[in-house]
Formats: sequence, structure tokens, C-alpha cells
Amino acid sequence: MARYSHERKQAVLNKLLPPYNLTVAELARQEGISEATLYNWRKQAKSEGRPVPGSKPKSEQWSAQAKLATVIETATLSEAQLSAYCREKGLYPDQVKRWKEESLQGFERSAEQEKALRKQAQNDRQEIKKLQRELRRKDKALAEAAALLVLPKQAQCALGQQRQQRGRMTSTPERQAIITLIQQANADGARLVRACSEADICLRTYRRWVQAGAVQHDKRPTAVKPAPANKLSPQERADIVDICNRSAYSQLPPSQIVPDLLDKGIYMASESTFYRVLSEVGQLHHRGQSLIPQRRHEPTTHQANGPCEVWCWDITYCPSRVRGQFYYLYLFEDLYSRKIVGYEVHEAESGEYAAQLLQRCLLREQCLHQPLILHSDNGAPMKAQTMKAKLEELGVLPSYSRPRVSNDNAFVESLFRVLKYRPQWPSSGFASLHEARQWVERFVSWYNTEHRHSKLNFVTPQQRHNGKDTALLAQRQAILEQAKLRNPSRWGTRPVRNCEPIGPVTLNPEKEMKMQQAA
Repeated sequence: MARYSHERKQAVLNKLLPPYNLTVAELARQEGISEATLYNWRKQAKSEGRPVPGSKPKSEQWSAQAKLATVIETATLSEAQLSAYCREKGLYPDQVKRWKEESLQGFERSAEQEKALRKQAQNDRQEIKKLQRELRRKDKALAEAAALLVLPKQAQCALGQQRQQRGRMTSTPERQAIITLIQQANADGARLVRACSEADICLRTYRRWVQAGAVQHDKRPTAVKPAPANKLSPQERADIVDICNRSAYSQLPPSQIVPDLLDKGIYMASESTFYRVLSEVGQLHHRGQSLIPQRRHEPTTHQANGPCEVWCWDITYCPSRVRGQFYYLYLFEDLYSRKIVGYEVHEAESGEYAAQLLQRCLLREQCLHQPLILHSDNGAPMKAQTMKAKLEELGVLPSYSRPRVSNDNAFVESLFRVLKYRPQWPSSGFASLHEARQWVERFVSWYNTEHRHSKLNFVTPQQRHNGKDTALLAQRQAILEQAKLRNPSRWGTRPVRNCEPIGPVTLNPEKEMKMQQAA
């Protein structure tokens, strides 16, 4: 049995394709190969994906390679030759022309596709460059954030809890530690100005500390300072000490010596200068049987971060129509929300009435046996044994005003002013206890649910007590922002009205600020 090489098989099968277009029977007679063998070779070529003529009778179902070979073969033929060729191949001249147009359109589409691909490649390169720039920027930002996140912790470990303050004298080791941390953060990717800000110094301070690559020490301790022009001379200081040690003034303090000298027409120095000079020479000490004056710290203030944490209460007079006769209004106010949580009107001041009212208020507000501070002044009902026993029984911590300080209970006093300056307040007094109680009941309902408190950013005490003030103020903010967008010229560069919720409330904020400044 004869064996044929792969090249021989391919050469024989090519005769089945244009321009030969031989049939299997013709090719078998020409090559001397059986038809079964040729059909088998064609079948193998089809399975391998090579172009071979199939059993498809229609010319439109020819492969693209066969159509292109037909177009190439008939490109140089005249019309008569093309007609004869088409009759031989079972084609129409219009089919060949259409295949030629499709081939040309394919070439044109290829050119357009190539142009589109070049443009797409250019856009892709630009997009890649943009993404690379964005990636580099984000890498720098990430590196800076990581460096700045570590810097404050390292500075706190190196310098302790003490933070840099403007004008504070900084030792050379501290400067060296700060500069080392800043330079390390800068090397890790943080900008110098941001690193200095996290270390609590400005960029100008950094440049003043680091000069010529070295950390400079603080020159203020060794600086030569000129003497003040108004400084006392040594002779004047000696005269002050001599005057104070004379027998006529040996038992008097400078506060007595200076006025006596002025009465005699002599002025040597101010009273504070006398004290300072005596202190410098070691002659200023406490004398006599009295105790040494001691600085007493102010009592710790109280802060309310929510309702039913701090209450204030007091008693005020409600006049009757009889001269000298009064009714007494017992009133409890929540410091955080300014809500009146309890009230009663009686004909007398009594700690028992106050204790009973306090218990009813705790039950009504559902805060019984919860941490609560009750602030009041130092009146007799407030410090009555009945009231103290009730406070201890209910687990309420009492708080009292400082002695001789009239404004330590200012929140309730302010509420009493609102009450007594209402237009409906009876200037001639109340006719009876029942009328007083009815009037107070109407006032409390108006104050809690209708009165928009100026210190609560104009929400009612009831709304703040129930926690609805945040949503209400946010709604106001949104309405104002929409109005500003509709007509921005009315606002210009100014922001809209402040609609931020009020934060925690401190009982004595001015006292707290003084304590912070002293610390």
C-alpha cells in the first residue's frame, strides 16, 4: 500500500481549491489516486481546520479564502473572459463583483480599524499615565498619613505628656528629639510643614532651630538682658529696707507703711514694691497668732451631658392680694434641657413639702435610684433634715451654692425672672391658693412645650428633653441652605444661621474656665 507525505497530500488537496477547482473525480483520474482516499484526505483537512471545498453546492457558502482566490483570479479578465469563467465555475459575474467590493470594504475597514486601534492605544497610554500619576499621588498621601499617624505617638513617648506651647523654653535634648522625629517623618513621605504641625511647632520654628544642618540651643538663658529703665537703684532698695526696720514701722506691714509715708509727704515706692524688696531680703514672713492664709479651691462644678443628670431647684414668693401674705412656689428644673420637671405651690416653706415633691418628680421622670445631682442654694428648706434624709433615701447627691455667692443657682433664678415678667403675671397678686396653682400650671405647660429657649438654639425644653432637637435643627439647616442656593446674593459670603445643637451644659461655666486657666 502506497504512503504519501504530508506535502504531497497538501499539494493534491490544493487542486480542489481555486484557481484549479477540480472535482474529486477529475483529481482522482489525474493523480491516479482513488476517490475514497481523496475524500478521506479532505475529511482530515476539514477536521484540522484547513480550507478545503466541501459538499456545499451553493457558491455563496464558499469559504472566504475561496472567494478571495476567485477575486484575485478574475482581476485581470475582460468581461467576455469573466463571463466564460463564471459559466465554467457555476457563478454569476455580479457575484464576483460583489465579492470584490466586499474585499475592498474589508480592506477599508481594516484601515479604519487600524486607525481606531492606534487612537485607542494613544488614549490607553494617556489613561495609563494619568492613573500612574494618581497612583503616585495616593502613594505619597498614604506614606504621609502613615508617617503623621506615628509622629504624635513618638513625640508623646519622647517628651511625655507635655505639649509644645508658644514661647515655652525648650531644652536642647528636647529640640533634638523633636527635630529627629520630624526629619524621620519627612523621610518617610510626610511634607515638612505637616510634620511640624503634628509636632506642635511651626515651620519657622523648625528653620530657626535647624541651621547649617545642626540643632541650635535656646539662647534665651544666656542672653544679656538690659536692666529696666525704672529699676530701683541699690541705694533705693536699701532705703526701703531701712524704713521698714525703723522702730516706728517695725510692727507694721507695707500696706500700713506706704500710706503713713504719703501722709508725711514721702513717696519711696509702691506697696507691691515694698513687699517684693522685703521678700528678696528674706524679711517677709507671717507674723502674729492668726493662721497663715491658705488658698481654698473652688468646689467642683457639675456638667450635664443629658437629661435627668443634674437638677436645680429653689423656692420663690408669689404675692397674694393681702399685704405681707405670700404663696411659695417649689420648682425643679433639669439643667440640660431647662425643662420644669416638677412644681408645687404651698402656703409655707417646708422641707417636708420639698421632699415629697422631689420623690414625685423622680417617679414621673422614671429616674428613681439613678445617679442624679440636685443643686440648690443654702436656704432652710434646702438644708432641712427631712430633705437631707429624703435625698439619701433616693440616692440623690446634694450640691449647694458657695457661701456669699448669689449667682451659683442662676438657672432657676433666670427661670423665675421669665415667670414673673410674663404679661399674664397678676401684678395685684393672686386671689387664692387655687388661683396661684392654676396660673403656674398654665405657665409650666407654655414654658415646656411652646417657649423656644434662646440658650437652646430656640427649641422648646420638651423637645430637647426628648432628644428631638437634633433632627429639628438639622431640618432648619437644610431649609436655610436651600434658600441660600435659590438666592445666594442675600447671604454673600456669610454662612447661614447657626443651627448646631447645644452641647453639654455646665453649672458654673465661668468658674470652670478660671480653673482651666489656673491649671
